Amino acid sequence: MKYFVFCQSDLVLEKTGEGYRIPTEPPTELRPWTTVMNVDGEKAYRIEQPIIGDERYEMCGLRQSYYKLSSEEYLKAGKCQELLYWDQNTKFCGVCGGPMRFDTDISKKCEHCGKEIWPQLATAVIVLVRKDKEVLLVHAKNFRTDHYGLVAGFVETGETLEEAVHREVMEETGLHIKNLKYFASQPWPYPCGLMVGFTADYDGGKIHLQRSELTKGSWFGKDHLPQIPEKLSIARRLIDHWLEEMKD
Repeated sequence: MKYFVFCQSDLVLEKTGEGYRIPTEPPTELRPWTTVMNVDGEKAYRIEQPIIGDERYEMCGLRQSYYKLSSEEYLKAGKCQELLYWDQNTKFCGVCGGPMRFDTDISKKCEHCGKEIWPQLATAVIVLVRKDKEVLLVHAKNFRTDHYGLVAGFVETGETLEEAVHREVMEETGLHIKNLKYFASQPWPYPCGLMVGFTADYDGGKIHLQRSELTKGSWFGKDHLPQIPEKLSIARRLIDHWLEEMKD
């Protein structure tokens, strides 16, 4: 059994001779206020204070853990974080205000009115748009660094994934696209998302940025790319895939 232990957004990693891993025993004593959940046969914890001064363990942000853990452990850590976040934000019933209690490992039921709830995902789309030998890259207002990414946004109620892609590209850049194709999807536990990736081709229009969302945006060739997203994101996978296509 592995123990996925979080303090706020930081994950406890165990140091080994080869690198890091998820602890296989509790790295700290359990206290009455510690949150404990069962996740696919593993344990997910939320503790109040970080583990400091223990040479065996290290606190690490979930994003940074991508570069230290195996892909399997990183993905499981993300799921644990999402479920802990969901638990923390669903203590009381949205219908009657009564206390919510676990009914199964991934569902809760109100003690008063019987309302049942399950974890919810915020589904978003992201698209790489090609124009001849260039790609559309944008810098969003919420980016913490100067890197550029791809057009992305949340799916709205009542629309398909494909409709969401066309709408987001038009809203954010004023461009029309065609040849929309599914690429891949990725859990995005920051905090509870699912990213669905697409590729598309330019079909007309001039770039008019939605200034409430974007600060910069332009077409870039493979030899003059700006700073691009980290390896952990599907945005980077889409860009790397396009760069491979450009080699042919």
